[in-house]
Amino acid sequence: MDRTVLVDSDVLVDVARGHAESIRQLAQLEETAALAISVVTEMELVVGCRNKDELSGLHHFLRRFVRIPLKPEVGVSAVKLLEQYRLSQGLLIPDALIAATALVEDLPLVTRNARHYRHVPGLRVTTP
Repeated sequence: MDRTVLVDSDVLVDVARGHAESIRQLAQLEETAALAISVVTEMELVVGCRNKDELSGLHHFLRRFVRIPLKPEVGVSAVKLLEQYRLSQGLLIPDALIAATALVEDLPLVTRNARHYRHVPGLRVTTP
């Protein structure tokens, strides 16, 4: 499989909550592409865990994803995105880092929150 997609946090939250349609869509996507996440997404999911059992379950769930670390270029790109879009579009730090990761790694971003990213030039956004 030579195609990789970056999966946004919102998609994984829906899967973790047991939404059948989201589970189906992610499984279907996994048939045609390798699934990757930014470490920012991983951090967001860790923060959402309420106890050690949930954290253990998260670790098990995330084994199917390639984790993409933050690179210096991602930080530089995220700062530029925030400078351009924080005030006008309300872009937040996690979304800027995830968008920058997709741009630097040249990966499409799979998200249910396309509106968070619609203003980012060059970002390929798809919905599951």
